[in-house]
Amino acid sequence: MIDQRHNAPRRYFVDAQGHRVLIGLSLEETAEFEALDLASTETVQIMAEAGGGKVAPVDDVRWLELYSKHEGAWRVWIAQSQAVRTQDLGFVNYA
Repeated sequence: MIDQRHNAPRRYFVDAQGHRVLIGLSLEETAEFEALDLASTETVQIMAEAGGGKVAPVDDVRWLELYSKHEGAWRVWIAQSQAVRTQDLGFVNYA
């Protein structure tokens, strides 16, 4: 089996100011997504430490909207990247 952990494509790019931005999201959306993700993780940890119990979700709907937008754009980007990579293989005879 091939170890893919260090070969997986990044799901973000670095903008001109050095900020990490998730593919398909703006800088502001990336910051919002990461804040929601962190808040959700902290809520789960607090619930576990307190012995469970039901806590209202941080903003699961908005998190899911942002994640879906990112995931869709990332899948398109991967497909386009693979198509370009295939075209660059001039030594392959597809006929």
